[in-house]
Amino acid sequence: MPDLNDVALFVNVVRAGSFAEAARRLGIPPNTASRHIRQLEEGLGLRLMQRSTRRLSLTEAGETFYARCADQVEALAQAADELSDKSGLPRGRVRVAAPADFINLTDTMAWVSEFLAIYPDVRLEFLLSDLRADLIGEAIDVAFRGGKTLEPTLIARPLVHYRLTLVASPAYLAARGTPDSVDALANHDCISQPQPAGRTLWRIDGPEGASEVHVSGRFRASTMKAQLDAALAHLGIALLPTLVTARYIGAGKLIEVLPGHGVEGFGFYLVYSSRRQLPRAVGAFIDFAIKALTAQGWIDVAARSHHGTQAPISV
Repeated sequence: MPDLNDVALFVNVVRAGSFAEAARRLGIPPNTASRHIRQLEEGLGLRLMQRSTRRLSLTEAGETFYARCADQVEALAQAADELSDKSGLPRGRVRVAAPADFINLTDTMAWVSEFLAIYPDVRLEFLLSDLRADLIGEAIDVAFRGGKTLEPTLIARPLVHYRLTLVASPAYLAARGTPDSVDALANHDCISQPQPAGRTLWRIDGPEGASEVHVSGRFRASTMKAQLDAALAHLGIALLPTLVTARYIGAGKLIEVLPGHGVEGFGFYLVYSSRRQLPRAVGAFIDFAIKALTAQGWIDVAARSHHGTQAPISV
């Protein structure tokens, strides 16, 4: 039977991504961590990790072993925490991954401040990036994630369903004219993600089906907030989520271009990697975030109908 301390160390190494980082977090020398993992492999008669000077990766056996033991190690750690904390209150760190513009596009700080006031022993770490976070590799507890597809291994709580539509400011359209077809977008300044080739391919759904058009423009930006600001500053036509443009369309600051055209089938989700033995702090954060976003109008009727879903959702 393997040493449970070695199994726990193995889980920590996987989550940290390296022996050095795991050793730093645990306060032990890196060579000690490496030696214990070798002992674990020898005891199991399996190679769990491929080591190189640049990176560490799991073998097929290592992936299987990690999937089987990670939850159990987490449950043991949580049980120890709960036994040592008789109050039963949420405590500890919660690491949250979210898109780079999440805090700018929602009133996040108001409800985060309220959450931390209610749970003074909880610490929050937000990792903001438009790159999709590796929940296991980066030790992420909860992630806010948008898109059409999710990893089937994740537990997903739907927040809102949305589509992308074409928008521009009244001043831009007055100066450049309003396109009357998807093909006409090629003759306009279009705001999109930077591309090495200089042109972006937009696939647009419309009443007559899907169309493709290569677009370009004088301004590109890697974040949604910057693209929104550029559209508001009359720099061109942007393809943006309805959940961030609706208020500006309602205020007359943006106009929907080619109504009935857009990109369908997007969702915004709160995801986490396991529904078993969730630490109290993580569970408290999930429940509080959903209530807060509901109050802000971020959870629509379609999503609310799935609110209690506890099985993985693949969309």
